[in-house]
Amino acid sequence: MNDRIARGERREPSFGYERGEGHVDGDMRLSPDDRPSRFRNAPAQPEPSRQLRNPPKRGNKRSGGGGGGKRRGGHRRRSFLGGLFYWTMVLGLWCVIGLGGLIAYHASQLPPIDQLTVPKRPPNIAILAADGSLLANRGETGGRTVTIGEIPPYLPRAFVAIEDRRFYEHFGIDPIGITRALVTNLRGRGVAQGGSTLTQQLAKNLFLTQERTAARKIQEAILALWLERTYTKDQILELYLNRVYFGSGAYGVEAAAQRYFNKSARSVTIAEAAMLAGLVQAPSRLAPNRNPEAAEKRAQLVIAAMADQGFITQAAAKTALTAPAEVPERVGAGSVNYAADYVMDVLDDFIGAVDGDVTVLTTIDSKLQASAETILVDALSAQGAKLNASQGAVVSLAPDGAIRALIGGRDYTKSQFNRATAARRQPGSSFKPLVYLTAMEKGLTPDTIRDDAPVSIKGWEPENYSRNYRGPVTLATAMQHSLNTVAARLIQEVTPKEVVRTAQRLGISSALQPNLSLALGTSEVTPLEMTAAYATFANGGQSVLPYVIREVRQTTGKVVYARKATSLGQVIQPQYLAMMDTMFTGVMNGGTGSKFNIPGWQVGGKSGTTQDYGDAWFVGFTAKLVTAVWVGNDDNSKMKRVTGSGLPGEIWGKYMKAAHAGAQPIPLPGGFWQGAPRPLDLGAPVAEARQPEAPPPTSDRAWVPPAPQEKNFFERLFGG
Repeated sequence: MNDRIARGERREPSFGYERGEGHVDGDMRLSPDDRPSRFRNAPAQPEPSRQLRNPPKRGNKRSGGGGGGKRRGGHRRRSFLGGLFYWTMVLGLWCVIGLGGLIAYHASQLPPIDQLTVPKRPPNIAILAADGSLLANRGETGGRTVTIGEIPPYLPRAFVAIEDRRFYEHFGIDPIGITRALVTNLRGRGVAQGGSTLTQQLAKNLFLTQERTAARKIQEAILALWLERTYTKDQILELYLNRVYFGSGAYGVEAAAQRYFNKSARSVTIAEAAMLAGLVQAPSRLAPNRNPEAAEKRAQLVIAAMADQGFITQAAAKTALTAPAEVPERVGAGSVNYAADYVMDVLDDFIGAVDGDVTVLTTIDSKLQASAETILVDALSAQGAKLNASQGAVVSLAPDGAIRALIGGRDYTKSQFNRATAARRQPGSSFKPLVYLTAMEKGLTPDTIRDDAPVSIKGWEPENYSRNYRGPVTLATAMQHSLNTVAARLIQEVTPKEVVRTAQRLGISSALQPNLSLALGTSEVTPLEMTAAYATFANGGQSVLPYVIREVRQTTGKVVYARKATSLGQVIQPQYLAMMDTMFTGVMNGGTGSKFNIPGWQVGGKSGTTQDYGDAWFVGFTAKLVTAVWVGNDDNSKMKRVTGSGLPGEIWGKYMKAAHAGAQPIPLPGGFWQGAPRPLDLGAPVAEARQPEAPPPTSDRAWVPPAPQEKNFFERLFGG
């Protein structure tokens, strides 16, 4: 070996044997000599492979008996339980990972949390009468926003009691509540309870759709956690109360209280609060105006839950159970909605787009509105069928143009078309005063003579309603008895264009046809326009622009619009106004309006009927109120000989007498024409007024006011 080293040859290490020494190359098995010395002389044991081929039988003493078997069985059980625990942990881990991935996926479908905001509630417009009472709400929600502080404490607690009793304890998701609901549903073999918290319900209402899917529930839970982190419990409850749906188009407790109980949420009783809280589970099924029995049973559950949780005393609960909430019957035809619709039509002109809740104070007199509706509906119900008159409209203004009552139809629930403001109909003879005013301004007087006889003007041959003719008559008499032939002669004299100018000056904006038949009211106008034109005769000759809005305020109290008293100027000179008012009172004293006078008041008016009985009008005024009544059919079908002095006049008379009851009479500001008999004594019946005598021969001359007489010394000194 040393020689090899000396020669530089490499030699592999070995374990004491070389190739060819009787051993297999690389055999490293132990020989008996390699055993420890203690067992070196012991007999050789059989190889392990042989022992496995002949295992000892069960029960063999040499195998250790039964004790060895028990040890192996316990080992198997421990191995089984350990494996079960292991795989359970593995499965649970994968479930957690899968659930986390599912949540992460659905969370990614939501807007970024740092950019998430509660969407604005659609604005509500509360429309109030002149006395501050609520007429109607307009907007998508049906009611204004309320705060927790302004409603009775038992109202929000009713929702907590029945919908989420652990509301103030959970973090947006209630595992205990979910478990309780699950157990209850399993026992009942159906869905008897829901596990959603109020916060989850709010999240659904604010951000999600109403679909019932697992994806929506996951997103609902995520959003609920965000709401709980961002807002206080009371803020969440306030948001919920103002967003939850109560059916019948009502969103929020204020809208629901107004819809079902005709009162504010600030005034509801415990029984009413319980009924509202029970309603949100199924608004269509539990609506108290549709299913009062089901609504009451649900309310009883709410009251019991409130008492059980200490929100109300047992005595209060007993009182609420013995005096359940009742939904008042809706009376009337809902005419206030015509007025509310008109407010919405013009509101944008004053304040532009509405970004938040606002309150609109109007000029509507709720008593006059209700009175006009009742009288119109009762009259049509009693006589409409036999007269083939299905519809009507009433407009009532203060002489300055403030709308006091606006009835756009017989029943708003059946037809929302506003006939008072949007329906253009022929006014018939109620348009004649504008022809007479034009004639007065052209130099004629009430005593001017014109012939009441058959007339033919370029093929047009108008006839009187009675088919009778009186011969030479004064213009006052012609207007008093609504003689068509005289009106036709007058418009030919003054020209149709001049009459159109007069009508426009008095506030009629509808397109008028400048033809001869305009004298008989053949061009269409709206009831609101006719009322405004007549108001000029009632207020001393001032131009009138009808208005319904006095003031608009935000919920903070900030005034965003307030109407200022404005005058559009004098459009009828005093001398001509005096002539016209004299002629108007003649109609009411002995003409077509004599049946509808108001004792003690100076009253002017005029009836109107179209040739085919398609429209019938009565328009009249005092110094307090100007009112127009129209009756007809939407399809322009003929009525059964209904004239303006018939059904419309009756409606007008009943309404105006009720409106003036108890009021101190006021004289018309225009006074009376000096050529007429003495002005009416306010304390004497109007019917006693003397009518004009036969006209003097010079009645065709222009009327000139008499020159004032010179006062003597004593008159100048003592004011004679």
